[in-house]
Amino acid sequence: MSQCAEAAAVAATVPGAGMGKAGLRPPMVPRQASFFPPPVPNPFVQQTRMGAARRLQILFLGIILLPIRALLVALIILLAWPFAAISTACCPEKLTHPITGWRREITQPVLKFLGHALFFSMGFIVTMKGKVARPMEAPILVAAPHSTFFDGIACVAAGLPSMVSRNENAQVPLIGRLLRALQPVLVSRVDPDSRKNTINEIVRRATSGGQWPQILVFPEGTCTNRSCLITFKPGAFIPGVPVQPILLRYPNKLDTVTWTWQGYTFIQLCMLTFCQPFTKVEVEFMPVQKPNDEEKSDPVVFAGRVRNLMAEALGIPVTDHTYEDCRLMISAGQLTLPMEAGLVEFTKISRKLKLDWDGIRKQLDEYAIIASSSKGGRIGIEEFAEYLKLPVSDVLRQLFALFDRNHDGSIDFREYVIGLAVLCNPANTEDIIQVAFKLFDVDEDGYITEEEFTTILQAALGVPDLDVSGLFKEIAQGDSVSYEEFKSFALKHPEYAKIFTTYLDLQTCHVFSLPNEVQPAPLVASNKVSPENHDESTSDKKDD
Repeated sequence: MSQCAEAAAVAATVPGAGMGKAGLRPPMVPRQASFFPPPVPNPFVQQTRMGAARRLQILFLGIILLPIRALLVALIILLAWPFAAISTACCPEKLTHPITGWRREITQPVLKFLGHALFFSMGFIVTMKGKVARPMEAPILVAAPHSTFFDGIACVAAGLPSMVSRNENAQVPLIGRLLRALQPVLVSRVDPDSRKNTINEIVRRATSGGQWPQILVFPEGTCTNRSCLITFKPGAFIPGVPVQPILLRYPNKLDTVTWTWQGYTFIQLCMLTFCQPFTKVEVEFMPVQKPNDEEKSDPVVFAGRVRNLMAEALGIPVTDHTYEDCRLMISAGQLTLPMEAGLVEFTKISRKLKLDWDGIRKQLDEYAIIASSSKGGRIGIEEFAEYLKLPVSDVLRQLFALFDRNHDGSIDFREYVIGLAVLCNPANTEDIIQVAFKLFDVDEDGYITEEEFTTILQAALGVPDLDVSGLFKEIAQGDSVSYEEFKSFALKHPEYAKIFTTYLDLQTCHVFSLPNEVQPAPLVASNKVSPENHDESTSDKKDD
C-alpha cells in the first residue's frame, strides 16, 4: 500500500469522515452576542411610497405653492446676505477671534428673524420643547438623528450657534457668506492635519469661558432614515465639557425630508417638501449632560452615554454603523453588488476584530468575486463550494455553517468578514501552514504532488472520487507544489485554513480514540518545510 493510500486509510477510519455521518467534528464556535446582527439592517435607505391620490395632490398644490415658496426663499436669502456681509467684513475666512461689538449686536437679531422666516416660507411648522442652555452651561450642542439638510432648523432654533462645516461650503456664493456669519469651524479635505486642527479648534472654543458662540454638532456625521442612532463620533465630546442634546423629529404622514444614500435627491426633496401644505418638525432641548471623570478621559464613553440617552428619549435602538459603512455601500454598488451588501457595522467590526477600512474594503473585493453569480449579493453553499473549487461535503457544510451566523442558509458580507477574522485568520498561522504542508507531503520530499494533494483532500472531505486538479493547478506553478507556493496560496486564501485544521482535528480525534500503546507521535512540521531546523533533520525523521 502506498503512503498516499495509507494516509487515506487512516483518515477513513476516523468516525464521521464519510459522507452523511455526523461523526466527531470540531465544536461549533459560540455565537458572541456582540456580533449579532443589528436591530436596523440598513439605516441609510429611505423609500417613500405615494399613492395616486397623493401624487395628484402634490401636483395641484405644487402648481401654486412651489413657485411662491421658491421665490420667498430666494428673497429671504438675498435680504440676509447684506447683514451677513456686514457681520463678516474684514474678517479672515478662518477666524482667530470671535465676532463681537456692534456688528454682532446689529446683525445677529436680524439673521435670527430671517432664519425663522426662511423655514416658515418653506412650509415648516416648528414646535420647540425645552430651553436652550446658555454658553457657559453647555458650550456644545449635539443634535440627532441627522437625517436631512433641513436639520438646519436646529441651528435657527438654538439661536444661530457655530457649526462644523466643510471649507468648500464657505466658498459657495451667497450661502457661503451666510455660513461664515455663524463663525463656523471649517474642515479642509485636502489638509492632512485637518482633523487634528478641527478638534483643537473645538476644544479652544468650548473652553473659552463663553467668549465664542456655542458649537452645534451632528455627531453621527452622516444622514440616516431616523430608524436608529448610529455611532456618535467623539469630536464633540473630546473637550470634556457639558453638552446639551437636541432631538429632531419629523412627525408627518408623508416623509418628504429624509435625505439618505439611497432615496430621493436634493432637488426632489426640495420640490416635494415645497409642495406640501405644511411640514411639521419638533426640536427638543434635553437637559445638559455633564461628563464624569471617566468620561472626561474617554470621550467615546461620554458619546455612548449621551447617544443611549437620546435613543431612549426617541424610542429607537442604537447601532454601530458609521460613515465608513456608507463608503463601503458605494464600493459595493461599484462592484455590481446591492449597496446594502457593504454594511458591516464598521465601528463594532473594526474595534473588536482590529480591522481598518482598507482591509475590509479589500475583503469586499474578494466577497464580490464569490457572490457575483448569486442573487441578492449573498453567498450560498454552491457559490462557496465553487469558489473553493471543492464539492459540497460534510466538512464544507460545517465550514459554511460557521460563517452563516444567523443560519439562514447564506453568507452576507458582514458574516464573511467576521468569519475570516474569527475562524480563518487565527488558523492561518505559520505553524498551521507548516503542519498542513507536512500533512500533504506524504513522502517528505519537500514537495506536494497532485496525487498526494488529491488523496488527503479526498480523505479530509470524505469524497472518494473528488477531482481537485483545478485547485491544484491554481496553487502549483509546475508539476508539484513547494512550501513557498503553498504558504503564499494559504495566506491569500485564508478560507482553506479551517479545512486544514478540521482535518487535523479529525486525526487528533482518531489518535486519542486508539489504545495508548498504538497512538502515533504527534505531527510536526517537516524539516524540509522549516529549513532553519536543518541540523536536526536526521533524528527527527528517525523519530517519526
